[in-house]
Amino acid sequence: MAVLQMQRISICALKKDRKSILETLQRRGVVEISDLALQDSVFEKADTSAVRSQFEKDLSAVNQALEVLDAYSPVKSSLLSSLEGRGPLTADEYAAFGERADDVLAQALRLNALSKKIAENRAEILKLETQLDALVPWLGLDVPLRFTGTRSTAAFIGSFPEDLSLDEVYSRIAGQAPDATVNVDLVSHSQDQTCVFIVAPRAEAAAVDEALRAIGFTRPASPPAESPAERKKLLEAETVRANEAIEAARMEIVSRGGDRPDLKLLADYLRLRAEKYDVIGRLMQSRRAFILSGYVTARNARPLSEELSSKFDVAVELTAPGPDEDVPVVLKNNPFSTPVESVVESYSLPGRHEIDPTTIMSFFYYILFGMMLSDAGYGLVMTIACAVVILKYKNMEPGIGKMVKMFFWCGLSTTFWGFMFGSFFGDAVAVISSTFFHSDLALRPIWFEPVSEPIRLLTFSFLIGIIHLFVGLGLKFYQYAREGKYYDAVCDVVFWYLLVGGGIVYLLTMPMITEMLGIPFQLPPIAATVAAWCALAGLVGIILTGGRDSKNPFARLAQGLYSAYNVTGYLSDILSYSRLLALGLATGVIAQVFNKMGSMAGGGIVGAIMFIVVFLIGHTLNIGINLLGAYVHTNRLQFVEFFGKFYEGGGRAFTPFAAHTKYYKFKEEI
Repeated sequence: MAVLQMQRISICALKKDRKSILETLQRRGVVEISDLALQDSVFEKADTSAVRSQFEKDLSAVNQALEVLDAYSPVKSSLLSSLEGRGPLTADEYAAFGERADDVLAQALRLNALSKKIAENRAEILKLETQLDALVPWLGLDVPLRFTGTRSTAAFIGSFPEDLSLDEVYSRIAGQAPDATVNVDLVSHSQDQTCVFIVAPRAEAAAVDEALRAIGFTRPASPPAESPAERKKLLEAETVRANEAIEAARMEIVSRGGDRPDLKLLADYLRLRAEKYDVIGRLMQSRRAFILSGYVTARNARPLSEELSSKFDVAVELTAPGPDEDVPVVLKNNPFSTPVESVVESYSLPGRHEIDPTTIMSFFYYILFGMMLSDAGYGLVMTIACAVVILKYKNMEPGIGKMVKMFFWCGLSTTFWGFMFGSFFGDAVAVISSTFFHSDLALRPIWFEPVSEPIRLLTFSFLIGIIHLFVGLGLKFYQYAREGKYYDAVCDVVFWYLLVGGGIVYLLTMPMITEMLGIPFQLPPIAATVAAWCALAGLVGIILTGGRDSKNPFARLAQGLYSAYNVTGYLSDILSYSRLLALGLATGVIAQVFNKMGSMAGGGIVGAIMFIVVFLIGHTLNIGINLLGAYVHTNRLQFVEFFGKFYEGGGRAFTPFAAHTKYYKFKEEI
């Protein structure tokens, strides 16, 4: 249970060593670099935004190329491939790759060009298909659509927006131009349009044109120079060429599937270069030197200083951070507690003067999770699955590794409470033995069965909750004492211990309460007297000191009364632990229901098959739903009830200048 001590590190070195020093710091990943704002005529910051933008642009192109390969040349991967972690990369391999990075970038650009070519040709095919569809009604016409007639005749090629017969076309033209002489050929007709070819004497062209416009005649837009049949052949040939171009580009992309490792390495290379130039832009530099400042953990400070001093002409200064500095936070815990660091981080990291609650929280976390799931079968499934993953995938990313290890410990706790409460896939042992073997064999609880004695589990849940809350108050007392705030510790902790603790003890002297909760003992009357005086002393103390920050006596008293009202908050907090009963019973009862459903077909082969199917489906759903519920509600009890008693958080996470790669990671460590 520790927040690692931080030191401020300042580095002054020659500019010729800047690249090597920054790459060393980046691979080590132990220094968080701060912005410097020196008022100096010699040192100034360099503008690296253009270079950094170019690296980010190239990185975007490489990521796009990888997406192209994934689309046209996908790699088969298992469901657990995400657990394999990043591949190893040495500093020498990284340096050697830099010499051919431009060639690999050219490969990425070629892949993107091929992808663009495919997209353009697909768009062209859609356009060609649209033109072919527009030609279909005119395929019976043997002259171009733009044909306007001969020297002595005028031709009108177009359509009406409805289905008309030949007689209807003639009659409508006659209605508008009764003296005109026309010849109408029906090229095609459908429900939506009628395509026609009309010929009239050149002298009557104007009258016929006006008549046709009046009855809704329209000419084709952008008619081609070829006849419809010839135009169709040309469009089909262009479509074939476009498809051939697509296939050629696709085949070339598939043939470049072996470029994927180089492209991934290039993506990481560009990402590192962009981050490095971001840092360069934050340094103070002169013509021959540069200055760097930041934070490093105390355990890494001395080794890093010695390494830099042995390799470069550099001056390294290590100092303790000032009291007002915004120092980043790094947690360090034992293997048992480290997995739940992510739970603390998801809430908030400890503030400057707070302790790391991870170790103490981890014990309660595993206990509460196990009680909520409380089935030995489910616990064994979780434990074995997580153990296999931990042993098989040793290169998992830290975040995933912590999560898997956390569920490993949660699985052990679930197994323990499952045996204590006599639940192994619900009552599977009893159902299987009675249905298929006509035996009364059953898994007996080591302690008691919650389904039969729910009040007993409720009482135990309240007890766990009270201990949990009181430990939180104890941590608040410790934080106050460590800072020398003993008066605040008495006012904000001891008085609440007296009030809440006294109230609980007093309740245990009442027969109604002990009988309702199934408590097998009752405290003597003297305990009631002592508890009442303790609770009264705590109440008076809270009222008198709850508003101690106010100088106005009336406001101080009002704030004290309001603080005392918070005793109802403690009552609701304790009642919140009834969720241990609710989720524990839900898991067991639902499991028993599935076992009962599976056994409805009785013994025999048919019954066995039905039982196996229902068992697998039902318990898979049950463990999935209740595992999620246990995770959510365990976090809730930590965040609201436990942390609410002592923990404020607000710490800033340590974000070192490191190799934030996606596909590879450096082998060396400090």
